[in-house]
Amino acid sequence: MARAEDFSLADCDVIGFDLDHTLCRYNVTATFALIYDSFAQYLVEQKGYDRELMTVSPDAWDFCFKGLLLDMEDGNLLKLSEDGTVVRASHGTRILTAEEILETYGKKRKWKHFKTINGVFARSGKYHFYDNYFDLPGALLCARIVDLLDQNRNVKKYEFWKDVIASIEYNYKASAFKEDSGIYFPSVKKDPGKYLLRCSESVKDWLRRLKNAGKVLLLITSSHSDYCRLLCEHILGEDFEEIFDIIITNALKPGFFTQIPQQRPFRTLANDEEREPLPSLEQPGWYSQGNWSHLNELLKKITGKAEPKVVYFGDSMRSDIFPAHSYNNCETVLVLEELEVEASQQVTMDRQDSEPLEKKGKYEGPRHKMWPVVSARWGSYFVDAVTGLEGEGETQVHTWCSNNINTYSTIAIPSLQAIADLPLDHKFPRFCPGKPRFTGYYPRPPVPLIPGVSEPITQE
Repeated sequence: MARAEDFSLADCDVIGFDLDHTLCRYNVTATFALIYDSFAQYLVEQKGYDRELMTVSPDAWDFCFKGLLLDMEDGNLLKLSEDGTVVRASHGTRILTAEEILETYGKKRKWKHFKTINGVFARSGKYHFYDNYFDLPGALLCARIVDLLDQNRNVKKYEFWKDVIASIEYNYKASAFKEDSGIYFPSVKKDPGKYLLRCSESVKDWLRRLKNAGKVLLLITSSHSDYCRLLCEHILGEDFEEIFDIIITNALKPGFFTQIPQQRPFRTLANDEEREPLPSLEQPGWYSQGNWSHLNELLKKITGKAEPKVVYFGDSMRSDIFPAHSYNNCETVLVLEELEVEASQQVTMDRQDSEPLEKKGKYEGPRHKMWPVVSARWGSYFVDAVTGLEGEGETQVHTWCSNNINTYSTIAIPSLQAIADLPLDHKFPRFCPGKPRFTGYYPRPPVPLIPGVSEPITQE
């Protein structure tokens, strides 16, 4: 069934939220350093890697860029266009020249694994997609590992990925929060205010307005219950459980959206420990793991509708937006912090209100530093220029990430704060085939996507 060109929360029966970098925003500057240190220390102390990994110069963070793909076979990181053309690349941290890209990827500059990941976001032992800020410090870490390996010997095959995975599992395993193992969880527990940004009163009021309007509110996160509780108490208050009808932790997305009940049953929790699997989901509450199929049956019961209309907010294309849209026909709202930097100050997508949000005070509290949300080395998240493609001059192309936003998102926003003061029946123009690519961005589209607008916004 064709969807209307406009999207409104008032038309939805169920409002679902991811937690990390969606409902809970982080001070990315401090959090990136913490995540990097967590991984690097493990590799140095447990796997014998060079201690040089532990030292990061301030300008090194500019290397981090969401949307990169690590090709594990050759130690390269890639930025792709929508058709799989390599538009920028590095070997380790060294940015490759256009000539080196042509030499490595041929005249058409095509990445050989593109068909494997495009449209399915399949995992592979040959590449890794850096799709969220929890993951992103690992891109810098892996690039620096390649640099160090190249310095020490002539490497034909890079085999460090298994060690990187081990560092992730050590720091984020289910028992790490309770055991205070690793660096990450002990640091956040000790000083949550250093890393977490509290929700503004307008966002809290917005959640209550949704609840009071009869919407069913979901929180679905891959974080474990103990960490989820710490985050929510800090950003929303100790009464946060009253906001949500259903809380699902350790959801193991994207599998939550795609796997059948027998593969991923819901489990009850007792003192943050998972208990017996449930044959079905019968009532609202707090659960662990689970699957969309059983959740949807409960939503039908709660709403009294055969096909309740669901919208899901998330920051990860691979874990949130793509599976919710493609497998469960949900409306999807991508929370994209890059919009805070690349959006135009002059152009608004709101037909009813053209005054910049900053003048209206809708961004409350101090704005955290924007790196590593943007990168001088990797350029725009949305477009890029390719030189010498098939003998032509410079050609502007849309990035693979930009195309995914248009394909799988209903709308894209920089934060929940950006829409918190709007009436619930506000109509957002949605991404639609045949419409300009910038149509679904709110409150303003990225500058590079707008014909005739080339001036970037000025950062303070």
